[in-house]
Amino acid sequence: MKNSQSPDIEEQIESDPLVGVNAKTSWYPAARGGAWSGGRKRILGPKALESNYYHVMSRTCGGEIFFDDTEKEALRRVIWRVAEFCGVSVLTYCIMGNHFHVLVSVPHRQSWMQRFEGPEGERRLLGHLRSLYSKAYIEQLEAEIREWRRLGMESMVEKKLESFRSRMCDLSRFVKEVKERFSRWYNKRHERRGTLWMDRFKSVLIEDARSQDAKSKSEGGRVDVVRAMAAYIDLNPVRAGLVADSKDYPWCGYGEACSGKRKAQRGLCRIVGKPVDGWEMLKVGKVYFDLLVGVDGETGKRRASGALAEASGAEKERSKRLTMRELVRFRVRAFSESMVLGSKAFVEDVFQANRSLFGAKRSEGARRLAGVEAPVYAARRVRQRFEAES
Repeated sequence: MKNSQSPDIEEQIESDPLVGVNAKTSWYPAARGGAWSGGRKRILGPKALESNYYHVMSRTCGGEIFFDDTEKEALRRVIWRVAEFCGVSVLTYCIMGNHFHVLVSVPHRQSWMQRFEGPEGERRLLGHLRSLYSKAYIEQLEAEIREWRRLGMESMVEKKLESFRSRMCDLSRFVKEVKERFSRWYNKRHERRGTLWMDRFKSVLIEDARSQDAKSKSEGGRVDVVRAMAAYIDLNPVRAGLVADSKDYPWCGYGEACSGKRKAQRGLCRIVGKPVDGWEMLKVGKVYFDLLVGVDGETGKRRASGALAEASGAEKERSKRLTMRELVRFRVRAFSESMVLGSKAFVEDVFQANRSLFGAKRSEGARRLAGVEAPVYAARRVRQRFEAES
């Protein structure tokens, strides 16, 4: 049954199907921010680090619901908007027909939340809410806070503000918010009910190469898994045969950056270790393109496996170890299912910190990726065949 809507709203939706996803949350009586259990325990990064990096992937139910171009654009907008609210940095992403990937950096919560402390903290928090909530919502919230304070109910004020703060700098809350907001828009568009996404999202904690200690580097050199993961994500449409060059795919970080969008450009600048506003001056697009096509950083020559079509059969054999640049040309299950990726020391530390999540008989956490030249370790051994995206 269709929901009754005013003629004006129906005309807006007909002329611009994204009008709903662009709208910010308005005030309504039931908007009380109910409790959230958080679900099952997920492996998160060390709290002592300035930030932690994650590859997030989520698929539609059974992979049988496919997004059209308008829906991909809607999901892209939701991801950026929710990331801004949650304090999460999107480094790159890719939205495919029935799933999406996002590479994010989640900041140290205590440090990031300091902006909302002190005499001006509440004012800054209410200003921050405007990234996700409408002007009318903020005005109603401010009126409610004033009334609580008039009645001496300061605890209600704190409870309400904490309901917003608790959703920040949290990986699970970020993904939950993205999926729920997009689902509501998608279901309304298709006049459907029920779940859109398959179970829980997958996440892999990734070590930042800049934080690797001397022991890790002595085990085989500096391994930049974050950079490899970014290239892997942006190459999704190439592996799937949708485009020959990721810059021609509008719903991935590299494609968006090449179209001139500053947010996406800043994300790729961070990936290659350049100042966030150095996209043009430092030619970050060229640096990242070389990473995607497999240009050797030392010789400047394109590797034989730079393009997927040029990869020889021998490169798919286990007897040959692939470089990280070669690896990202293929579908790599470990990039989505290994739980943790990085140096041996990093994976071992995370394993010990999350010992209860692994089998009692397991004595060590780090499992080296098979068939890979670089010393990359995972917390879960995943059977791997290097093949193109199906």
